[in-house]
Amino acid sequence: MTHRDDAALSDEAMKFGLLMESAQVHQKLAQSHLEKLQSHTQELDGVVRDEIRRTLIAELKSLTAETDRAAGALRDLKRAANLRAVVWNIGLSVLLTLLPAVIANWLIPTPAAIASLRSQQAELSQNVARLAREGGRAQWRSCGEPVRLCVRVDRAAPVYGEKADYYVVKGY
Repeated sequence: MTHRDDAALSDEAMKFGLLMESAQVHQKLAQSHLEKLQSHTQELDGVVRDEIRRTLIAELKSLTAETDRAAGALRDLKRAANLRAVVWNIGLSVLLTLLPAVIANWLIPTPAAIASLRSQQAELSQNVARLAREGGRAQWRSCGEPVRLCVRVDRAAPVYGEKADYYVVKGY
């Protein structure tokens, strides 16, 4: 190798060395930027997580408030339904209690009416007894042509009247 070759080689080695050194500097610079980027990414990740947490907490608080309002509305609805059921049951109980009383009052006679009916019954019993004594047990029929009213008589009993034309009715 000649001096010229050595100089060219040395010059090329120098360029190569400088190129390698420049590449190493660029690599370190890229590594430094990459580390900064990772640091910023981690910081950004923390910020995003915090923001997500805050948003989630706010939304959960809103959801809790809405759930509490819905639960309150359901409690109010339950109270109204219970009140309506109580009123309905009381009304139905009163109706079912009063209805038999009204029907009984309408159908069952008053004590005065019962006394009047007993009086009528006693009077009618006396009339039936008197009627039975006075011929009410007579056996009446329609007889002959033309149809005439006739009665069964006791032939063994004596006859009465001026012409002996009155007979005792059978059973008396």
